[in-house]
Amino acid sequence: MRSGEELDGFEGEASSTSMISGASSPYQPTTEPVSQRRGLGGLRCHPDYLRRAPGRLKLAQVVLALIAFICIETIMECSPCEGLYFFEFVSCSAFVITGVLLLMFSLNLHTRIPQINWNITDLVNTGLSTFFFFIASIVLAALNHKAGAEIAAVVFGFLATAVYAANTYLAVQKWRMNIRQQSTNEYIRARTESREVDSRPEIQRLDT
Repeated sequence: MRSGEELDGFEGEASSTSMISGASSPYQPTTEPVSQRRGLGGLRCHPDYLRRAPGRLKLAQVVLALIAFICIETIMECSPCEGLYFFEFVSCSAFVITGVLLLMFSLNLHTRIPQINWNITDLVNTGLSTFFFFIASIVLAALNHKAGAEIAAVVFGFLATAVYAANTYLAVQKWRMNIRQQSTNEYIRARTESREVDSRPEIQRLDT
């Protein structure tokens, strides 16, 4: 019996010793959450945007603008060249700006810059691109020399105009929806504040 009591005593001393040594040990288990590392600074693709109509239209705009630019670049001789240069500038500018917006939306980079109204930015880009692509295609069609590259550039220019026009229509609808939602939220907030004032008569007495 005594040996059993001594054994229990030794176990208690060992457990208390281990607790003390564990408390004084510099290698303490931490409870701080380990931050998850994300590749490329947290960038991630947003496939839902590419599956919806605005994403598909924007991808089509980039492709059509690039093809139109390549077609116009294959032309070696022109007289006059003003229409060709104008079409080249429009197609290149549309490709670059729309490509940047496509990357911003598909990678969710626009959420990191909330100071910019991206809906208005997209609306302005699509509206201006529709107008300038239409004018550039008409000018190039009127001044072309019936060369294959010029005809192809005109065709893709009008296709890009149609796609940009469709995206402009969707952007306008989204802009109107946001305005209606903001006005509705302001109306609900105003009604809520007025009800709070009516339910607190002491505020009315102080005002009077």
